[in-house]
Amino acid sequence: MSSSSANHGMNPAQQEAVNYLHGPCLVLAGAGSGKTRVITHKIARLIQMGMPANRIAAITFTNKAAAEMRERAKHLIGKAAKDVVVCTFHALGVRMLREDGSVLGLKPQFSILDSDDVTSIIKDAGGTIDTATARQWQWTISAWKGAGLNSDQALAAAEDDNERIIATAMARYEERLVAYQSVDFDDLISLPLKLLRDFPEVRARWQNLLGHVLVDEYQDTNATQYEVLKYLVGEKARFTAVGDDDQSIYGWRGATLDNLKKLPVDFPTLKVIKLEQNYRSTSAILQAANNVIGPNPKLFPKTLFSELGEGEPVRVVDADNEEHEAERAVARIQSLRANGIGGGVPDAQGKQYKEFRDFAVLYRANHQAKPFEKALRKAGIPYKVSGGQSFFDRAEIRDLCAWFRLWSNNDDDPAFLRAVTTPKRGIGHTTLGTLGVFATQYKLSLFESLFSSSLASVLSAKALGSLHEFGRYINDLEYRARRTEGAEAALAFIMDWLKEIGYEKHLYDGEDSEGAASAKWSNVIEFCEWMAQRCGGQIDDAAGVTNTREIKNLLEVSQTIALLSTISEREKDQNVVTLSTLHASKGLEWPHVMLVGVTEGMLPFKLGDGADTLGGSSLDHESANEDIAARLQEERRLMYVGITRAQRSLAVSWTRRRKKGREMVAALPSRFIAEMALDSATAKEDPREKLRALRAEFAAKALATAATAAEKP
Repeated sequence: MSSSSANHGMNPAQQEAVNYLHGPCLVLAGAGSGKTRVITHKIARLIQMGMPANRIAAITFTNKAAAEMRERAKHLIGKAAKDVVVCTFHALGVRMLREDGSVLGLKPQFSILDSDDVTSIIKDAGGTIDTATARQWQWTISAWKGAGLNSDQALAAAEDDNERIIATAMARYEERLVAYQSVDFDDLISLPLKLLRDFPEVRARWQNLLGHVLVDEYQDTNATQYEVLKYLVGEKARFTAVGDDDQSIYGWRGATLDNLKKLPVDFPTLKVIKLEQNYRSTSAILQAANNVIGPNPKLFPKTLFSELGEGEPVRVVDADNEEHEAERAVARIQSLRANGIGGGVPDAQGKQYKEFRDFAVLYRANHQAKPFEKALRKAGIPYKVSGGQSFFDRAEIRDLCAWFRLWSNNDDDPAFLRAVTTPKRGIGHTTLGTLGVFATQYKLSLFESLFSSSLASVLSAKALGSLHEFGRYINDLEYRARRTEGAEAALAFIMDWLKEIGYEKHLYDGEDSEGAASAKWSNVIEFCEWMAQRCGGQIDDAAGVTNTREIKNLLEVSQTIALLSTISEREKDQNVVTLSTLHASKGLEWPHVMLVGVTEGMLPFKLGDGADTLGGSSLDHESANEDIAARLQEERRLMYVGITRAQRSLAVSWTRRRKKGREMVAALPSRFIAEMALDSATAKEDPREKLRALRAEFAAKALATAATAAEKP
């Protein structure tokens, strides 16, 4: 591939970003400015200049983004693309820990705990039975880990009794993770950092292994991820960070704009390139976006522009309440599907954008979806709620994953407890309680304890026999799974195993309605087929642990399941309207977008009291105001993300009253609507009028058709 063909159809800023190869580079990629294109073309350019594909790492934030990038790289580069390491930060962490975690005392087959396992372990470690409290502690512990603190450091930094209690629970939680040979999601970043920081030989190996690192969505990195990146690139600093400070919406999750501020300081030779041409939206939409983000302080000022023409004006729709707002949204969908934009004239590619998949309704919080679901169902319009329950959060899938985890890592106590009781096999809570006490006393995992000669002194012969039978069965499954390769063999093995444990009967026994049990069993079948396809190499390993489509044995696939189940997006492209939170919509785009519930207190979300209502010192006032200002800036970025999801049309709606608990309260339009500074000529829209006119038009057409038919002999 020649340099000119690599840069074909790219604007000058994109070309500059692709061709700058030898030092640190920050690409400020505005919404819709072709950042994925720049990353894939840069990978191609690096390979063209002689860098082996397996020395290039492209790090993304979601499996979905990694899969898309891998696909696009394959189209551009061909076979070499399969050797490029394209994965998430967490998947890279898994790979590092599987290969080098032994220096931290981790076995290669360690388990990755899901959120529910973590909650129950934290409950136990902190001595609480209250799930809400445990979840609160979980958030705090996660934030500390994200900031690079262990329990000792967290205890030293604790500001009050509550934080001291959490830090103490964190210490016990850390002990349990070591005992279970398990890690949580945060460990997949903090432990690789420990590897790189504390073990020079590991650091040297990874720096030699990776010749150039590209990081997508750089503004979403937290403090620990930034440190990992710094150690990975070393003094040569061959990396490309691609991000947009205007789209940083994950402050609550530890993402920090400080990472953007640190780059020019830590890497003085940093090359900064701005991508300001937007290929997604019309000028009217971009003008609204630029106006909204304008009041935010800028690290690197930029203004998006589009050559797609002015397009339809942005509409503001007001409604009496949420139900009325949902009716108006449905009427707008029906109207655009019937008429299209600009009288239904196709665009340059001949597209009219009238499919259900061309529409999205975006809101600030999950609970706002309800009235829109009702209105869409009433109108017979198919839809999906994005960011709803993950496939892997379903109880039946978590059951199977627990068994897989136990085959892979016998020390995984949470997996042991789930597998031994699902389906029930006559091993009761009393037996398991005794086993737990015994395991703690002798510092063994539950599985190891099964085969201890001393166990007979605390359990009856019957209970011991049942436990031994379970232990032998797990060993047998592990042995067989290691020798089961390819899709066909894997599917046969899994289906036989489900029959052996009577899992289908277990589902039907546990459900009141046959329909619910049948739906669960369908999920199980789908999951088993998906597992089998991964064994057959028909599905890329989206966890990014390996990049080749090779045949694997079932045990290998079982070991990557935990990572996928933690950060999975299994989205099928269905022809349905999308309902989504603004956070979940990031990175996506639709021809027609409706931003709903844009009222004060919802977007921006409750900002709390300003300093004017506070007592206390002026320092308190200042920090309160600073905190409120920072939150308002993040909410404004969220509005900006919502606006820039729209390609051809955007409607923003607000309600005069909204539900607050059981009451209806008066609501005001969000300050962001005024900040969009829409032309005063912008039409205030009433889709019901349009719909009435449409119905009249359809009725007239139907009458004319009937009259013509009647005239025919």
